[in-house]
Amino acid sequence: MKYLLDTNVLISMFKNQHGVREKILEIGFGNCVVSELTLAELYVGMYKGGDERQRKEIEFVKNHFLILSVGPSVETYGCIRAELELKGQKIDTMDCLIGSTALFYNLIIVTHNRKHFERIPNIKLEDWC
Repeated sequence: MKYLLDTNVLISMFKNQHGVREKILEIGFGNCVVSELTLAELYVGMYKGGDERQRKEIEFVKNHFLILSVGPSVETYGCIRAELELKGQKIDTMDCLIGSTALFYNLIIVTHNRKHFERIPNIKLEDWC
């Protein structure tokens, strides 16, 4: 089974917190992937913080993990988003797109942000933090 790592999990990896580095090494880099949206969120943090270390961390992610496009999962996103909104359960657009990517590619999403992702029907979730 492959894992889609959310932004907060990568940040824990960078900070060497919660045993995330060890978990990734145990599972293997080849079994962990990252959404291009997560990469975009990392860039936002870098440009807001102005820390050159963050650029190196992003390069590490790009060099060690497969970066998945959300393009193929946009129909899945539309279906999930509509279903949740019809139930009155709004969800952050980025989180919904990342969750849709996990569903489309049949991945387990690894996040500490269970609150948003748990609302997505049939999603497989793990929290390593």
